[in-house]
Amino acid sequence: MKVIVDLCVVPMGVGVSVSKYVAECQKVLQEAGLEHQLHAYGTNIEGDWDDVFAAIKRCHERVHAMGAPRITTSIKVGTRTDRDQTMQDKIDSVADGKL
Repeated sequence: MKVIVDLCVVPMGVGVSVSKYVAECQKVLQEAGLEHQLHAYGTNIEGDWDDVFAAIKRCHERVHAMGAPRITTSIKVGTRTDRDQTMQDKIDSVADGKL
């Protein structure tokens, strides 16, 4: 099953800046070959359900390995059965609606 996920991984107990942890999660997504887009408060990811959630698990493993004692993660998940839809399709649909 294909999925689009909005992911926000927040390491706790590591100070104010979390950019190096976010960058590590981006590496995980790249290594997994998943389509993803960073935005101001998280990352959108699309792909096969099992591949996406395996990558999210690896993000947690890597961030813990970097020294974060706790992580809080917010995930929004969307699936469709009526047709295939990419992240770009969703963006284009909104842009087309503004015209």
